Amino acid sequence: MDFKKMVADRHEYAREWKKRTGGKVMGYFETYFPEEVAYAAGVLPVRILAEHEPDAISAKWIYACCYPVHDITNMFLNGRYDYVDGITNTEGCQWMYNAFEVAMNNNPKLFSHYLFLPDYPDAWTSKDALRSELEVYRKRMEDWTGRTVTDADLDRAIDVYNQNRRLLRRIYELRRADRPPLLGSEAMYMMLANQVMDKAEMNVILEKYIEELENREPCRDMIRLLLIGSETFDAQLEELAEKLGANFVVDELDNGTSYCWNEVIPQKDRLMAISLRYLARPHHPLKDNNWRRRPQHIFELAEDFHVDGAVIAKQVYCHPHGTDNYAVWKILRERNIPYLYFERNMQLPEEEFTLKLESFLNMLRPGLTRLVGWHKPLEL
Repeated sequence: MDFKKMVADRHEYAREWKKRTGGKVMGYFETYFPEEVAYAAGVLPVRILAEHEPDAISAKWIYACCYPVHDITNMFLNGRYDYVDGITNTEGCQWMYNAFEVAMNNNPKLFSHYLFLPDYPDAWTSKDALRSELEVYRKRMEDWTGRTVTDADLDRAIDVYNQNRRLLRRIYELRRADRPPLLGSEAMYMMLANQVMDKAEMNVILEKYIEELENREPCRDMIRLLLIGSETFDAQLEELAEKLGANFVVDELDNGTSYCWNEVIPQKDRLMAISLRYLARPHHPLKDNNWRRRPQHIFELAEDFHVDGAVIAKQVYCHPHGTDNYAVWKILRERNIPYLYFERNMQLPEEEFTLKLESFLNMLRPGLTRLVGWHKPLEL
């Protein structure tokens, strides 16, 4: 499956989907967006992805934000998302809210909605607060689309999205093998394509892809890496690592594993079931502000996928991932997991990072450090 091409052709796909179905397209900025509610209304949720282009506009509207925010703002102002009928921003990164606000203010005909998702998901009131928000959002979807969103509609959406998450998890489980059948770059483009396509159509593609992977020759033996940090919008980093003999066998990204790691557990109150799922997903740093569960989740991924080391890739100006780096670094050091930390923007500094990554990988090559193979049984 050419997922990279699907990502490149995402605008054309959405336009064709609108012509074919007569439905509306909802652009969303954060992966905490409860897509099931929009999907139940017959709307296609499409993740707004950054894509670096020459930019002489965005700095007039926003200042000192991360590069993805500037890129998304630039794309909206230049009409790249002219096919989007509405936009929704879910409470999360405040920098990304700036892109939402600029897009909203410059496109007054767009449907727009700000959906509050509690920053403290573990509070006993959070589930009720989010359920209330979803009730408001369902009503707005009904008014906007002119159709009633029934419990049967929500059940259908929940089933489609749960199936999608199960299929993605099956593919991630294949990556636990000593020699996985797919590379990290393939997996990342698969996740990005998954966020810009109709999930029912994507599920058919993923089922065929699983059959393909189960009959594919495994990859060559490579150094196993875990990717941590800010959301990504391409697989440049993964492709560069693969050239140097390493494979990202798992990630801990909001638009990676965290996007599909848990399901909606059905119950009579559908909106409450959806609320509980999004509050219980692996936390973004801004949502992990009390118990700091994220570092332990990162360690469990490292252990389950038998990684040799981790790469922490933080976007410049990404304040959410600057808030808990201390906790991530701490657990990696305590558990003797080697890691490389660096900051990037939308254009990966290839020469600089190649040097850093190559030096890091040389540390991990067998025999050069006692930490190599920490997850493997000793040979007596």
